[in-house]
Amino acid sequence: MKKSKLVMIGNGMAGVRALEELLTIAPDLYDITVFGAEPHPNYNRILLSPVLAGEQTLADIVLNDWAWYQDNHILLHAGYTVTAVDRARRTVHATNAQGETISAEYDRLIMATGSNPFILPIPGKDLQGVLAYRDIADTEAMIEAAKTLKHAVVIGGGLLGLEAANGLMKRGMQVTVVHVGDWLMERQLDDQAGRMLQKSLAERGMQFCMKAQTQELVGNESGRVCAVRFKDGSEVPADLVVMAVGIRPNTELAESMHLHVNRGIVVSDTLQTVTDPRIYAVGECAAHRGIAYGLVAPLFEQGKVLANHLAEFGIGRYLGSLTSTKLKVTGIDLFSAGDFQGGGDTEEILMSDPYAGVYKKLVIKDDKLVGACLYGDTVDGSWYFKLLREGRSVADIRDKLMFGESNLGDTGHQGQNKAAALADSDEVCGCNGVTKGAICKAIKDKGLFTLEDVRKHTKASASCGSCTGLVEQIIMFTAGGDYSASPKTKAMCGCTEHGHQAVRDVIRTHKLLTTDAVFRFMEWRTPNGCASCRPAVNYYLISTWPKDAKDDPQSRFINERSHANIQKDGTYSVIPRMWGGETTASELRRIADVVDKYDIPTVKVTGGQRIDLLGVKKEDLQGVWNDIGMPCGHAYAKALRTVKTCVGSEWCRMGTQDSTQMGKDLERAMWRMYAPHKVKFAVSGCPRNCAESGIKDVGIIGVDSGWEMYVGGNGGIKTEVAHFFAKLKTAEEVMEYTGAFMQLYRLEGWYLERTVHYINRVGLDYVKKRILDDAQGRQALWEELQFALEGEPDPWFETGKAAVDTRQFQPLTAAQTVAITASVSA
Repeated sequence: MKKSKLVMIGNGMAGVRALEELLTIAPDLYDITVFGAEPHPNYNRILLSPVLAGEQTLADIVLNDWAWYQDNHILLHAGYTVTAVDRARRTVHATNAQGETISAEYDRLIMATGSNPFILPIPGKDLQGVLAYRDIADTEAMIEAAKTLKHAVVIGGGLLGLEAANGLMKRGMQVTVVHVGDWLMERQLDDQAGRMLQKSLAERGMQFCMKAQTQELVGNESGRVCAVRFKDGSEVPADLVVMAVGIRPNTELAESMHLHVNRGIVVSDTLQTVTDPRIYAVGECAAHRGIAYGLVAPLFEQGKVLANHLAEFGIGRYLGSLTSTKLKVTGIDLFSAGDFQGGGDTEEILMSDPYAGVYKKLVIKDDKLVGACLYGDTVDGSWYFKLLREGRSVADIRDKLMFGESNLGDTGHQGQNKAAALADSDEVCGCNGVTKGAICKAIKDKGLFTLEDVRKHTKASASCGSCTGLVEQIIMFTAGGDYSASPKTKAMCGCTEHGHQAVRDVIRTHKLLTTDAVFRFMEWRTPNGCASCRPAVNYYLISTWPKDAKDDPQSRFINERSHANIQKDGTYSVIPRMWGGETTASELRRIADVVDKYDIPTVKVTGGQRIDLLGVKKEDLQGVWNDIGMPCGHAYAKALRTVKTCVGSEWCRMGTQDSTQMGKDLERAMWRMYAPHKVKFAVSGCPRNCAESGIKDVGIIGVDSGWEMYVGGNGGIKTEVAHFFAKLKTAEEVMEYTGAFMQLYRLEGWYLERTVHYINRVGLDYVKKRILDDAQGRQALWEELQFALEGEPDPWFETGKAAVDTRQFQPLTAAQTVAITASVSA
């Protein structure tokens, strides 16, 4: 049977969700073609805010990768903008950035063109440095701007504007939010909650210009924005301006097709356009009963109805949606739904505790909950939303309504664990309409164990992410109680079904000593492994069987093969080791001479108290190492990087312990230590903690009675504060406890797993039991580490023993260069 042709204009969340639903119920009905204006597969636009804030990466927010389109036989034209649709001939015409044009015929057409950001029609709106905040390109532009620019102004104090402001602030910019209203997020919050939100954000460093009317954007001589001017004549400096004042349905193409447009492409309850029944509209571009929705939950509801009709079932109707709001700013909890403003013939129940930062407002009409606004304590938001949608009378629980579901006794909550108390019919993920029962069934039937797997199979927490904590509770409750099968292990990579722990266990149990032996024994699908699994297996071998297993340099990443950090222009960075950050005049003179001799363009002091030489040619690396004459800093390796110290009691009048000497001793003892990931130490001479010991893998702080030890800190994109571990009296104890912890991590950590994630996986209590409660085991671990490190070569000066392939440092001959160029051209 010949398939009908389905074409979709737009590759966003709403449209692709409709395709997913369609492929589930009628996978063979259509030949599907998709036109997407962005050069990306389908991604979660809602999570651009965490990407901007550095909490996630662009790869993390892809919903359907390129392979998904191929696997489902969908022809995706990414980077193509549809310029015209001939409704008479049922043909779509599109063009890409290079001017190339393509066409596609359709039997059914989906308009999923989304929305466009509204740009204030003021002088200066076209200056360089003025952006909207809508897609990946906008996000990348803001991330790039934050690297060099200082002052950012976000115009708009709504949901999107505050998320943009938070992300830019986390990227290091000074951010001012300009808002025309009396309080922030006036469409989602009442005045009291809005002012509490402003106070909380101001305490984080965000600045505000409220009731401010922007008159123009001021530019400098080079045509870049430099200030925002208001109607009262005042100005604020601005190197970057982000417009976040609202969105408008993208209806330009629909209007050119002569479809009926009124606040969006007008559709019926079946999502068909009222002008042409062969054409559907879904998502932010569609206007249903006079409303164009901008939140993901109603758009997904539309997608389900649309799929139902495209599958020719014809039984679904979209009747509109009740929406709720949650802010995606780390540490800020707020929720609103329904008619939260109240007034008129409604009643309000209020609870306000400004000191604790908690505010709750429930609006009741005719004994039914019709609105809710929560700030600071949103744990019952989903329950209130359920009451709103059900429209049930709350007369019988009115006296307990403000105190949440957990205070209803037998009427609802059955214990402290919210996940356990939920009924199977209770909705967990509002965006995707996923109930607790559906999640539990997927966990049991499919053997799911991780949040990632649950998202993949049920979509729960895959959209706005506000239900993530509850989904995790359900996973823990189900796996720990009803779930009796062995948990599904995430494979190391596509070469094998085995997980990291299984590989570690096999290497130890069977004393495997080479990567090839591991691949054969565990029946690897790919005989030689891949770039993901080879480095991991190689590390597991040398950490489990030091002196017996042979390190395979070809199984390491390029930086560890070259023993220097490759830079974006192909040159390298060289960082010699400086014990505890201390150096001498002789070392500094040698560094200066090397910089002059090899014409090194940049010399930079690092955050780890060392000196970085940037721009070293690969053929000069050995010469630089030899002429500097300082030990390798391992700045490129999964190894001990730095031991940061303050000057301590030797010089500082506040110092209680000799932190510099302690740091040097720790670094000299463990500087050749390879690990699952990079490792950083710090030693502070007093509790003022100038060396930032609280955000290192191991942090040591001097106190009057000796030392305090902290573990599992991380100062990266997502800062993690270290856990207090133990009080120690002597420097010898510091050395032993640190070494034992490192060896435990080396033996049990999974490759590319930082200490913070290792501790989160196994539990701090387990680590304490192995190190603090077992003196004999602790000493054994410390001795094992010393044995492993004994005789480890310095790769800069013992190249033969370290198996460094020195041929890589030889400059290419003219003939070799010509041959390589010819090969690439061919």
